[in-house]
Amino acid sequence: MSALRAIKLLKCLCVLFLVCGLSLAAYGASAQMMLPKADNGESDVSGWLMSEKFDGVRGYWDGTRLWSKNGRRFYPPSEFVEGLPGFALEGELWAGRGKFEQTASIVLRQQPHEGWLQLRFAIFDVPEAPGGFTRRMEQVQSWFAVHPDPYAFVIPQIRVRDRPHLQQELQRIEELGGEGLIVRSPDAPYAAGRSTQILKVKEFDDAEAVVVGHILGQGRNAGRLGSLLVELPDGVRFRIGTGFSDAEREDPPPKDAVVTFKYDGFYRSGIPKFPSFLRVRQDQGL
Repeated sequence: MSALRAIKLLKCLCVLFLVCGLSLAAYGASAQMMLPKADNGESDVSGWLMSEKFDGVRGYWDGTRLWSKNGRRFYPPSEFVEGLPGFALEGELWAGRGKFEQTASIVLRQQPHEGWLQLRFAIFDVPEAPGGFTRRMEQVQSWFAVHPDPYAFVIPQIRVRDRPHLQQELQRIEELGGEGLIVRSPDAPYAAGRSTQILKVKEFDDAEAVVVGHILGQGRNAGRLGSLLVELPDGVRFRIGTGFSDAEREDPPPKDAVVTFKYDGFYRSGIPKFPSFLRVRQDQGL
């Protein structure tokens, strides 16, 4: 490829990103986020740092604008972001425990509105800072020590003594209505993709599936939803019959909706064991 042709191609790509409403920096950030792996209960996490896993919508602050993990731009009012620093941050947009649906509905709107002022930006990393996790977090902790912000905070970290200590903290968070824990190696550098240096700890596994059908119930559920027929990304189909409120059985998730369910391992057939409905996934594409 000639140099002139390469330059023309690069210009076309830049225009494409601008038309799609994405900056090159934001796209690169969304494609290279560090993501946790599920804890297998066997890793030695003594001396690691644990914190609550906030059940919100992941956000990436590039120093001037706020983006979703998939590169979709958010539109908070200036009041929500005016206290943030001029360097990149990652965190969770969060309305509180048990308020995921409220958070998703707020951030999905394509214009600034006062609903954002019900949220806080719970910061858990500084992706462009050098060094391990502890060193990176020192940068943002120093910033907020001088510039306190009512709409942002750094997630507190607790050093893990051993596995019993981890389980004790997990139980405490779950009793408060929290989702689980995130455990990080204090010396881990920021690395793109799934990493064994950051683990997600929960009492149960969860996953997403697409609704492909509704099965009427019997007995007390006669005339309304008995179970959902859903499909996993690999094509495996199964039913989810528990976890629904009466209101959800009267007005169940529609076909093609993406739902989150919890389960306890898999059968050899690939079907999840003991699946139970959690919620409709409202933040798909964010």
